[in-house]
Amino acid sequence: MQTGGLCMQRVRITLQPVVISAAKPFTATACQSDNLVSQRRFFRCGGLSSLQIRPLASVAEAPLRRHRSMSTVRASVEENGTPVSPFLTDAAKLIDSAKTFIFDCDGVIWKGDKLIDGVPETLDMLRSMGKKLVFVTNNSTKSRKQYGKKFESLGLDVTEEEIFASSFAAAAYLKSINFPSDKKVYVVGETGIQLELKQAGISYIGGPEDGDKKIDLAPGHFMEHDQDVGAVVVGFDRNINYYKLQYATLCVRENPGCLFIATNCDAVTHLTDAQEWAGGGAMVGAIKGSTKKEPLVVGKPSTFMMDYLASEFQISKSEICMVGDRLDTDILFGQNGGCKTLLVLSGVTTLETLQSPDNSIQPDAYTNQISDLLSAKKVASA
Repeated sequence: MQTGGLCMQRVRITLQPVVISAAKPFTATACQSDNLVSQRRFFRCGGLSSLQIRPLASVAEAPLRRHRSMSTVRASVEENGTPVSPFLTDAAKLIDSAKTFIFDCDGVIWKGDKLIDGVPETLDMLRSMGKKLVFVTNNSTKSRKQYGKKFESLGLDVTEEEIFASSFAAAAYLKSINFPSDKKVYVVGETGIQLELKQAGISYIGGPEDGDKKIDLAPGHFMEHDQDVGAVVVGFDRNINYYKLQYATLCVRENPGCLFIATNCDAVTHLTDAQEWAGGGAMVGAIKGSTKKEPLVVGKPSTFMMDYLASEFQISKSEICMVGDRLDTDILFGQNGGCKTLLVLSGVTTLETLQSPDNSIQPDAYTNQISDLLSAKKVASA
């Protein structure tokens, strides 16, 4: 195409899905910043014989994970080779192509304690069409039961079985590897992690109880720690302090085989609808810095939760649409699981960020908020 003396070339490419053998060592994501995702190998989850957990795709591979069954959401490639996601124009076709919709919560369903416009009507429409709905959140401050109460307080009819929080993922992971019954978990986080560990029958210490503890840094002071701690689970913690950081550091560095598990590495979270707040990645990053070790991340975009969901609900991943507001967690989570992906601009990611040349994570399509799916209802009734 000739424009003002400049030759602009538009190229259409066909992308094949990447299939990675489950026989390879599993990977968990390490902490990521913005669109940069690092990875590391970790041991095989012995208790997950029924789950086919895949290694995560790298950022370079992420565009190749694009699902090609949606004729309305094709990537165009500009001259510099950067894929550009299209705006969703055919909601009906997207809905028809998926049997299950997985929704992130913060920034998609609500912001802080405020429900995003049009959410109840959208969920009701999808249920009336026979779609299975699942709600996945990286926020570990609440258990599934507590999140059930939050949905109820916002007037949404969602069952506990449809909710998967990263607090639950941490407990499910430890249970899946047959975490020794004589070992304990040290919790840097809030009650959500504790409640899920208790439900799974796993002993723990720390958490909110250590929120007011201080260290006497007098000359020669030596801090003791429990030698029976076999895992440190780190999540979002509004009462993080130096005592918790030092205790977790000692456990990871000095207890043989002690696991360092992160519920997520989200840079920011929505505590209120007024602004973004430092997320769980801030707590994880502090302990990563002091231990010089990468955590095992059980929340998004790790494939652990996706494989668990697929096994639990007997869902075909190719028939799942992941809907979220973050590129480096929600969209990458869906892509790594081989799902369709829809980005909504009602949360963290802006259109400028999505279309930036520096961004390499592209969803199948984007839209303003999930209520845009209601256009499918208008088409059906026309």
